[in-house]
Amino acid sequence: MRNFTFKRQLLFVMFMLLGCLSIQAADDDLITKQITIRLDEAGTLSGKIGSSKMYKITNLKIIGEINGTDLRMIREMAGSDYRGDATKGQLSVLDLSEVKVVKGGDYYCCYTKYGRYSFEYTSDDEIGDFAFKDCRSLTSLNLPSGITSIGEDAFYECSGLTNLVLPSGVTSIGHSAFFDCSGLTSLTLPSGITSINYSTFSCCSGLTNLVLPSSVTSIGNNAFSSCHGLTSITLPSSVTSIGDYAFSGCYGLTSITLPSGVTSIGKYAFSDCSSLASIYVYAEKMPKMGSYVFQYCDAKNCTVYIPKGTYDDYWLSEFGYFENIVEFDATGIDKVTTSTNAKELSRYSVNGQRLSAPAKGLNIVKYSDGSVKKVVVQ
Repeated sequence: MRNFTFKRQLLFVMFMLLGCLSIQAADDDLITKQITIRLDEAGTLSGKIGSSKMYKITNLKIIGEINGTDLRMIREMAGSDYRGDATKGQLSVLDLSEVKVVKGGDYYCCYTKYGRYSFEYTSDDEIGDFAFKDCRSLTSLNLPSGITSIGEDAFYECSGLTNLVLPSGVTSIGHSAFFDCSGLTSLTLPSGITSINYSTFSCCSGLTNLVLPSSVTSIGNNAFSSCHGLTSITLPSSVTSIGDYAFSGCYGLTSITLPSGVTSIGKYAFSDCSSLASIYVYAEKMPKMGSYVFQYCDAKNCTVYIPKGTYDDYWLSEFGYFENIVEFDATGIDKVTTSTNAKELSRYSVNGQRLSAPAKGLNIVKYSDGSVKKVVVQ
C-alpha cells in the first residue's frame, strides 16, 4: 500500500514538472526582441507579419502610414479583436512614434455606441473612438507624433498600460478615453488641452502623479472619480469649473488647492475623499456649489484655508461641512526677495504656530534679508 502511494506521488510530481516545462516552452516561444516594420503603403501590415508570428511578438515598432486594416491587426496582436473578444496576442510594447494615421482601410472595431453598433474607421492624424479598447496586454505605448485628438473610450480598460506618452500636438481627448487604465501611474497632458471630459480618467486607481497644463479651464463630471492613488492635486489657475463627482472616491487624496478663478463646483465633486487633511481655496468670491460636495470627507480633521474676510460666506456654504475653517492671506508674498544668500530664520503655520520643520500645508517662512514668503508644502 505504501509503495502504491509513493508511485502516485511520483507520477503527480512528474506531471507537474511536465506542465511547468510546457509553460516554459510556450514562454520561450515568444518573440521578445523589438521587431521593426516599415510600411511603404497603409493597409499592408498583414503582408509583413505571418499568422504564425502575429500572436508571439511582444515588442513592435512600426514606421510609415497605417489605416483601419492595420489597426485591426494591431488590436489582435495586443489581445483584442474587432469585437472586443480576447485573442492570444501578447503584444506588450508598441512604438508608433514614427507612424502617420491615415483615413481608409477596413473598420478596426465594432462596439455598441449610444445604443447601436458603431463601425469605427481611421481618420487622418486621429486616434479614433475605441482604438485600443480592451487591449489589456499593452504595457507601453508611444503614440504617433502627429496626432491631434484622442477619441472616446480610446484606451478603455487597458489595465496593463503603465507607460504612455501623449504627443504635444494633442488638443482634445474624448470622454472615458482612459477609463480603468489602472496600471497608469503618471501622465502629463499636452499644453493644448482645454477641458477634461467626463470620466476621462475615472477608475485610474494607480495614478499617483498627474500634471494638468495651464490651458485647462474645465474638469468634467467624474473626470478623476475613484483615482485612489492620487494623494494631492493642484489645479492650474486657468480652471473655472469642476464637474459633478469630479474627484469622488479619491480616498487617497490628502490635499487640494483650488485656484482663485474657480466659479463653480458640482455636486459630490469631492465626496468620499476620506483622507483629505487640507483644502486651500484662493477664490475670494464664493463659487457656485452643488449639493453634498464633501460628503463622507473627514469633517473634524480636515482644515479649510480661505481668503481673509470671507469666513461667513464659506462657513454658510458647502465648505461649512468642515469644523476647521481658517482665514489666510491668499495674496501670496508680502515682500519678494531677490537675494540668493537669504537664509531661513523661522517658519510658522497660517495660525501663527512656530514650526520646527516644514509641515504639510501652507507655511510662512521668514528670511534673513527681512522677506516673508508663503510656501505650500505637499
